[in-house]
Amino acid sequence: MANSSVVDFPKNFTKALNDPQLRHNLRSAMDTLGMRRRTLFSDPVSFEQLRATGDEIRQRALRQLPELLEKLEKKCTENGIQVHWAETPAEANQICLEIIQRHNAHRVIKGKSMVSEEMHLNHFLAEHDVEALETDLGEYIIQLDHETPSHIIVPAIHKNRDQIARLFHDKIPNTPYTEVVEELNAIARKVLREKFLAGEVGVSGVNFAVAETGTLCLVENEGNGRMCTTAPPVHIAVMGLEKVVERLDDVPPLLRLLTGSATGQLITTYFNMITSPRKAGEKDGPKEVHLVLLDNGRSKIWADPELRQTLKCIRCGACLNHCPVYTRLGGHAYGYVYPGPIGSILTPQIEGLVNAGAMATASTFCGACEEVCPVKIPITDILRRLRNESYQKVDTPHAVKGHGYKLSVIESLTWKGWALNNMMPWANALSAKLLGLLSAQLPRLPKVGLLKYWGQSRTLPKFAARSLHALAKEKGLRDE
Repeated sequence: MANSSVVDFPKNFTKALNDPQLRHNLRSAMDTLGMRRRTLFSDPVSFEQLRATGDEIRQRALRQLPELLEKLEKKCTENGIQVHWAETPAEANQICLEIIQRHNAHRVIKGKSMVSEEMHLNHFLAEHDVEALETDLGEYIIQLDHETPSHIIVPAIHKNRDQIARLFHDKIPNTPYTEVVEELNAIARKVLREKFLAGEVGVSGVNFAVAETGTLCLVENEGNGRMCTTAPPVHIAVMGLEKVVERLDDVPPLLRLLTGSATGQLITTYFNMITSPRKAGEKDGPKEVHLVLLDNGRSKIWADPELRQTLKCIRCGACLNHCPVYTRLGGHAYGYVYPGPIGSILTPQIEGLVNAGAMATASTFCGACEEVCPVKIPITDILRRLRNESYQKVDTPHAVKGHGYKLSVIESLTWKGWALNNMMPWANALSAKLLGLLSAQLPRLPKVGLLKYWGQSRTLPKFAARSLHALAKEKGLRDE
């Protein structure tokens, strides 16, 4: 997975498109997820009302973000949760490591967390002799195969049952080959139960953090999140700054939108609300709870009124499930932690346009992502903004990092020439005549310079031998 480096998108995309098994796996999974979501939100009127509520809640939280974060810290501290602030992933990793080392721990069990993926936490801990085991089934599967998540909600969506069966047989000692789903689940459950008992520190993400009460909400289906946050004596929750909401009453509408958009469920099997460490007289729960708040460019995103809407995302993955680009490529082709439409607007802002600006071009602008987004993020508007900034070398207070990286003298001169050509009738007539004469030779020209880049994703146009003006003149028609 990329980490502040330029990704070779054409190579990744070509590889994904030439993998028929991947295409089949994705198609099957996306059809199922889409059908479940449509079944749950079958009433368009009520769904739009719910979306409007979710949009209002997230907009209100973002308007008050600095104040709510301070309130969250205050309430969490009062509840006994220790709050840490990290500007960069490196700082967040170091905070986690120091907590782990303070307890002489070497075994960490993890619940699903995209922020920990953003931090590359597992790799960092491994470098410091700390084992970090993923306990979400999908995350566990891809960790066995030394891969990163392919989807925000369903990390192993790119694998089918046969591939998982072979992986378990090859990677888990003394495991017989089986393609029976119940038996595969039992195999994973047996391994993970032993790890839960041995875990010294638990790490989780946070779906919503309630400023009003200092409550950390965690949504899951497997129970592993609850085990990670209660069985070990220490719990570390990692969270992006934007996950805070104002009131406890804000959670139910967002939860309904999240579960329905992600997996087509009315509610997930488990909804964990963590407000403090274990209290006197309680029989379970961690003795320490730590909350690590990660910025990683979010403050800069928040400062721009348009780009700020990126931070409304509740990580449901619906935009991925309905994107014609993602559903044919999968997440790994994007090369970064956050793939699909939401990744195409978030990642360039975090990693910079030089590194990840190409992600903003991985879109057909069909608008399917906006139609299903439960909190009404204007994804296509932000994509256009990022594409425009790729060519704008003008410093403004809210310019995205790396803006103007695509600016080219040759391309600028080409467009200026095109403009002049269309401003002068005689020049336009001359160029049309020349193109008509050379039309048959254009496909034979060597693909170099601008012609090379244009021809990578387009068929070269065929020009008529005579222009419309010339044909009209021959017919005796006059310009009106």
